[in-house]
Amino acid sequence: MTFAIHTLELGPMENFVYLIHDLSSNRAAVVDPAWEVPQLVKLAKKQNIEITDVLLTHSHHDHINGLNELLETYDAEIHLLKSEAQFWDHDLEKPTIHYGGDRLEIGKTSIEILHTPGHTPGSACYHLDGNLITGDTLFLFGCGRCDFDGGNPEQMYHSLKKLGSELNPETIIHPGHNYAHKCSSTMAEQLEGNPFMQINDLDKFIDYRMHQHDLERETPYSPIVL
Repeated sequence: MTFAIHTLELGPMENFVYLIHDLSSNRAAVVDPAWEVPQLVKLAKKQNIEITDVLLTHSHHDHINGLNELLETYDAEIHLLKSEAQFWDHDLEKPTIHYGGDRLEIGKTSIEILHTPGHTPGSACYHLDGNLITGDTLFLFGCGRCDFDGGNPEQMYHSLKKLGSELNPETIIHPGHNYAHKCSSTMAEQLEGNPFMQINDLDKFIDYRMHQHDLERETPYSPIVL
């Protein structure tokens, strides 16, 4: 293994902020810097690593509100998908714009960027050697809302189907929020117990996501079978 993934739960919305630590170079990428940035800096210094990159899964405030503060400490390169940059329409200084399927290298750690629209138009998941950091696309036994600005349940349906069909069932899922009884899971567990992964009809998925789910279920989520 060329890397370690350090996890912090920060802020009032139970956000998971991830630090991808390349063991060969002691460089690190932060995924979705938000809330208590000093805790993130403290962890980096404790691990003796330099934060050189920031990976954004999407641009909602609860996932990016620590970005400017982090950049006051580290001269890090910001990465996001072009469609999310257009949706966000924020004046970032020299961000690195990507497309789905691109790869980026942090030392010897290779990270594949997957375009998974649905929660926002340019939502991204980051895939690295049996691990998937999912932001608000895929939660443990849930998925992100599609009724915010930029949300699209049809796109979410296809994004989740693509993840479920193309990734190894043993892929470890690292979600954007601590909304379940545990912090990580496997794709196999999600295919079996996540209701959004079970529905194979687009219209039923849209109805469940937009009208039924939030009335029937509350966090912390547990596996269910529809």
